[in-house]
Amino acid sequence: MRETRGFKIYRGVTLTVLGLFVLVPLYVMVTSSLKPLKDVQGAFSWWPSNLTLAPFVDMWKTVPLARYFVNSTIVSVAATVFSVAIAILAAFAVSRFKFRGRTVFTTTVLSTQMFPGVLFLLPLFLIFVNINNSFGLQLVGTRLGLIITYLTFSLPFSIWMLAGYFDSIPRELDEAALVDGCGPMGALWRVVLPAARPGVIAVAIYSFMTAWGEVLFASVMTTEANRTLSVGLRQYSTQTNIYWNQIMAAALVVSVPVVIGFLLAQRHFVAGVTAGAVK
Repeated sequence: MRETRGFKIYRGVTLTVLGLFVLVPLYVMVTSSLKPLKDVQGAFSWWPSNLTLAPFVDMWKTVPLARYFVNSTIVSVAATVFSVAIAILAAFAVSRFKFRGRTVFTTTVLSTQMFPGVLFLLPLFLIFVNINNSFGLQLVGTRLGLIITYLTFSLPFSIWMLAGYFDSIPRELDEAALVDGCGPMGALWRVVLPAARPGVIAVAIYSFMTAWGEVLFASVMTTEANRTLSVGLRQYSTQTNIYWNQIMAAALVVSVPVVIGFLLAQRHFVAGVTAGAVK
């Protein structure tokens, strides 16, 4: 299809505006992280007059950022592993087997994405409190409770997307594996999963990003000992001062793992989302 001159101009203007919309805040964040605090609090300037790396050093001392980093890593990685493992099994069952309640299950899983997460805050909190009272298992204020909480968000979408991806894989592959002596689980691990690697990677990235940047539940379900990065960044704001340069520096450091992981797996992520969204 041949592009007209007007379309090229329109595309160039649109991409330029969108690029500025993304890059200008990022530029302000980077330059602010390289300024002394008095320069950030003073009149705004597009270029720092006094470049310094002190905010990147001081941010680890102002708040226990390293501990928050460890907590976020443990919670996000664990939530990702469990989400991917459970979603694979559930999606394979939905895609390959016919059972009573299959349609109801898939509809219920997908319908949970219609509701905002804040509606689940109080019910989950009460469930965790009752579990502690009945079985002595402490979930509120622990990493385990936060991992379970994040599973309630990532699992429905992960199951739905992987089920759609599994549907796009020919069933003849499963049948060939069964003829060769594999059972249903053997066909899943040896045939279906290698073919569904882009979809699995897409689900893993989605689950990790959901857990890494979540704020609301982390602020309620954690204590000082197991606080995550998304909540810990608020401690740069005190009653007497706000360390804007350290907040910007910490935000850049916090973003690095997600950005690097997304760039490395971008091709698989796009392929997985595209195939999983279209049946």
